[in-house]
Amino acid sequence: MPVLNTASLPDLIFTVLFFFMIVTHLRNESVKVNYQVPQGTELSRLTKKSAITNIYIGKRVGEKSPQANYYVQVGNEIVDISQISSYIRAIREDLPPEALPLATVSIKADRDVPMLIVTQVKQALRDAHAYRISYSAERKPTVK
Repeated sequence: MPVLNTASLPDLIFTVLFFFMIVTHLRNESVKVNYQVPQGTELSRLTKKSAITNIYIGKRVGEKSPQANYYVQVGNEIVDISQISSYIRAIREDLPPEALPLATVSIKADRDVPMLIVTQVKQALRDAHAYRISYSAERKPTVK
């Protein structure tokens, strides 16, 4: 009975591990607000995820009161609406020049957030010259 040669097996495993380390994008933000994304019908996927900045709007994690305030999170920090434009400007300055035309801000807001807060966030983004805005939603189930 011939024996199976496993001498090249460590090289193969190392190559596969190295491949996954290169192509995997790790999440570097921890979400500090709760949000339930609204449902929509006309959705499309964003490409070039490295040029996307996420803004989360929702209640702070652990708050269940209906009277609780809504908070805005940019990156890993909960910020005031007046600070959003300076945060976005700093993030855009760190992007390479070829990624600036693709720089997109993705707003992930709770479905119950008042439109006034979303409008104030959009105004702060306009002040930071961030005009590409995406709204996150989940696909609405189709009725058969």
